[in-house]
Amino acid sequence: MAQEVLTDRLLRSWLRCKRRAWLDRHGDASQRLWTAHRALALSDQLAAFQTLLPEKPGRGEPACAAGAPGVVGLRLAGSGPAGLTLQAHPPLLERVAGISVWGDHAYRPVLGRQGRNLTREHRLVLALWGRLLAERQGAPVPEALVVAGSGRGLQRERLKLTGGLQAQLEEALPRLATDLGRPQPPPLVADRKKCVLCSWRGLCDREAAREGHLSEVSGIGGKRREMLLDLGITSLEQLAAADPRQLAEALAVHGEQHRDSAAALVAQARVQAAGRPERLQPETPAAANPLPELAQAPGVLLLDIESDPDARDDFLHGFVAVPRLGDGTWPRLGDAPWRYQPLLALQHHGEARLWRRLSRVLARYPDWPLLHYGETESIALVRLAQRQGADAQEIARLRSRLLDVHARLRRHWRLPVNSYGLKAVASWIGFRWSQPGVDGARCLLWWRQWRRDGGRARLQRIFTYNRDDNLATWTVARWLLDQGPGG
Repeated sequence: MAQEVLTDRLLRSWLRCKRRAWLDRHGDASQRLWTAHRALALSDQLAAFQTLLPEKPGRGEPACAAGAPGVVGLRLAGSGPAGLTLQAHPPLLERVAGISVWGDHAYRPVLGRQGRNLTREHRLVLALWGRLLAERQGAPVPEALVVAGSGRGLQRERLKLTGGLQAQLEEALPRLATDLGRPQPPPLVADRKKCVLCSWRGLCDREAAREGHLSEVSGIGGKRREMLLDLGITSLEQLAAADPRQLAEALAVHGEQHRDSAAALVAQARVQAAGRPERLQPETPAAANPLPELAQAPGVLLLDIESDPDARDDFLHGFVAVPRLGDGTWPRLGDAPWRYQPLLALQHHGEARLWRRLSRVLARYPDWPLLHYGETESIALVRLAQRQGADAQEIARLRSRLLDVHARLRRHWRLPVNSYGLKAVASWIGFRWSQPGVDGARCLLWWRQWRRDGGRARLQRIFTYNRDDNLATWTVARWLLDQGPGG
């Protein structure tokens, strides 16, 4: 049987997750989910490349022979250790000084980096590109170029491709081939937090739920899972059956924080195994009400912020005003056409203008608590106020209005969910987003596309997603109200 080809994309997947690489080769393609993260990465890479080489690059071998400053579309092939067949498709080659089969110039590979630092994935993929490019151009490739950002903020970093890096590649490629040749996929990874970025996440999520994988228990990451496996606890069901006191003593060798978490982990596993929520005992009778601020409030303002973290840009502040009904009760979704007000924060308008607009919205509802889910909105709003010179009294007033529904939920309830993120909690309660499959990454992709190309439809999809996040926040708050004060 002919040997399967190893590609740079398979190597990249394998360095992230061995199971992902196996699924890339053998999995049912119909089970893959589209993910915005790859589109975002390609968008960032293109912006960096256009800053590095503003001139349109040439394509393929003819462009290399012509000495084009930049070349795309050159597919590389060669042999690896143990006779492995290798292929790669670098996204960009940059012309450098040297002598090659193409004349008195040579090329080096260029990678567009996401994140702050070069990873092992970046280094080994670049090493593979350099190895195959050296074969193709008949000249060594001593270094690669890594770029990040765009415009005046473009960062350049040279990476030497010689020595130890090539030795690491020689070791990795046979291991990749062995893992791809296995008849069954590798097991699920220990820490599945990054699985949200993967196109196989749906398939692996179903597998994790089916086998009661410990990562399904909220609060368990890779390190904590390894501790539990060492104790013979291999599944959600086994953790639910564990004695909290014995587990606390067993985990104490890893530090007091792990001893202290034992009871909560067992309790969370039991709630998830039973599929029923559990009310937490309040510290005092006065603390039994999760949302006391709503007792006399005439209404609430819901706030959700959409951000571009790489640009440090909070580009949308979306509000939904929820007035109390005439009979004094709080409305449910659909009781009234609540007002949604999006405030776009275009960077060229400046923060001062944004703060004035936000202040007008807040002043329009002076006695209304400001509900949000998670600490992001609270931190962003307070820091913005501080940067804009708000005095101590104004900051204190703002802080007193901010109410984190996520924090109140965690303080009062334990839910049968594997995550206390807004998507998981609101979906468990029964809320459905009006745009299926949309998440923050896709919203960010729409934003960057709108900034580049415009289009009212894209902007409307962003507004709809933001509004739905606000309504999901109210769904959680309304559920808390429906449960009444704890006893």
